[in-house]
Amino acid sequence: MATAHDRTGESTTGPVSLDPESAGWLRALRGSEPDRRAAVERLHALLLRIGRSEVRRRSARFGVTGPELDDLAHQAAADALLAIIDKVGDFRGESRFTTWAYKFVILEVSAKVSRHFWRNPRVPLETDDWERLPDRFGLDPAAESEWRDLVAALRRAVEEKLTERQRRIFVALVLTGVPPDALAAELGTNRNAIYKTMFDARRKLRAALAAAGLMDDGMVRRS
Repeated sequence: MATAHDRTGESTTGPVSLDPESAGWLRALRGSEPDRRAAVERLHALLLRIGRSEVRRRSARFGVTGPELDDLAHQAAADALLAIIDKVGDFRGESRFTTWAYKFVILEVSAKVSRHFWRNPRVPLETDDWERLPDRFGLDPAAESEWRDLVAALRRAVEEKLTERQRRIFVALVLTGVPPDALAAELGTNRNAIYKTMFDARRKLRAALAAAGLMDDGMVRRS
């Protein structure tokens, strides 16, 4: 049974008793040097497993493989470990310690993947990217002439009607498939702000397509 010393603080709804596993993590991390060292090693191993799984899940979108992929996971696990150790006093027990720690490494993976993408940017609005766009949206190859007109009009609208920020977010999300969380981390904003920018961009693009006589804006709505 958890004692008062096992708690890291009190929530606004009153004290929370820690589950035995979480209490054990805190005791070890705050214990003697040998216990603390062993707990840190176990925690790092846990974070690394989570980090590797997460970067593998995201790797297809970014073309990261092999040693580079594992290096991103190691960086994320190491930085998450430092953040957890620094903030362990903030743990209040509303969730299991491992669940709380999981969030740190996921955020670090998002940040690392985002920085990796922006350190190796492709030329914005590349022709090849636009030519692959119909495949991403499953457009019928038999209607090639129709969707080529649509893509050409959409590209012109992106270049001419969107603000620089709207264009950057549209290209990242639609053409290159950057996850919203990673994009938000890179731009120092949040998912809601990203979605609001995309909403405004889609509205401009729909108006431009309508003016061009192309009323099928399904591609824009699915971005």
